[in-house]
Amino acid sequence: MEIDEGLAVEVEAENGRTYTRVTAERLRELVLGLGGPGDRWLVLQRIPDLPDVFAQVWHESGGNYHLEHRLGARLLGAELSDAGRVADLMTGWARQEPDWDAGVAWTPVEPGPGKDAPEPPRKSADVVEELLRQRLHCGYDTRAELVETAVDHLVGSELEPLTRAQARALVDRLWAARIAEQRTWQGVTDPERLTRAFLALEAAGITARENFTCCRGCGLSEIGAERPGARGFVFFHQQSTESAAAGHGLPLYYGGFDGSADTTAAVGREVAAALHAEGLSTTWDGSPDRAIVAPLDWRKRLMG
Repeated sequence: MEIDEGLAVEVEAENGRTYTRVTAERLRELVLGLGGPGDRWLVLQRIPDLPDVFAQVWHESGGNYHLEHRLGARLLGAELSDAGRVADLMTGWARQEPDWDAGVAWTPVEPGPGKDAPEPPRKSADVVEELLRQRLHCGYDTRAELVETAVDHLVGSELEPLTRAQARALVDRLWAARIAEQRTWQGVTDPERLTRAFLALEAAGITARENFTCCRGCGLSEIGAERPGARGFVFFHQQSTESAAAGHGLPLYYGGFDGSADTTAAVGREVAAALHAEGLSTTWDGSPDRAIVAPLDWRKRLMG
């Protein structure tokens, strides 16, 4: 994944690459580069992703650009010949500019017949909803990942599992509610400060990973392969995230790759200093055998 501060969108390309927060210039390059085999379409989704809101374009060399955008039940399409105009329109959509689509001859696109998902059994829905709310509070899952979680959660249990359509409907409802809630958050949140600290550590040669693996043991066994040549590492795993989301603080695991207690302690001091530089506090006695715990107000904005 290519990360570039810019437009609040994620771009998926036919070649399998995704681009997060591309600049307007980079988006234009992607549009103008369409047409060859394996590179004929782009799909834009907002950050955070919103159910049934997207824009997409298809172009094959020698033909027009077929541009579509969807908002809820409305799917509209247009044929354009000017790649620059297409890039401008997609940039306007990404910026949510008023009247970004003015002057385009849009026509309805028939999405095909669909059926509303039947209501799932109440008890099944309650159990899955509780899990989804926890995952949404943690904040790292995409909508697609949450749908898979909802589909799989009750398989093999005494309760009737949700169908994919039921899972998608439940996820979209809870996702939209969480997005509405986070719109009320003001300023920079603690998880965003944490990300800034991790980026600074990465720049200083320390591998820093958020929500990395399921547990401490797996994280310690896998972190070395993340970035060969790093001086040290810091991470928190999925159970750490759940702890922070529940208000119990975020345990951070750190160390050096030479097995030295002195190196581990030195990395720990760098980690604590990076967090303090972003205005976060830590609880740690300086021992290389103890995790650093960061008491955070866990308001993690959804992304994917």
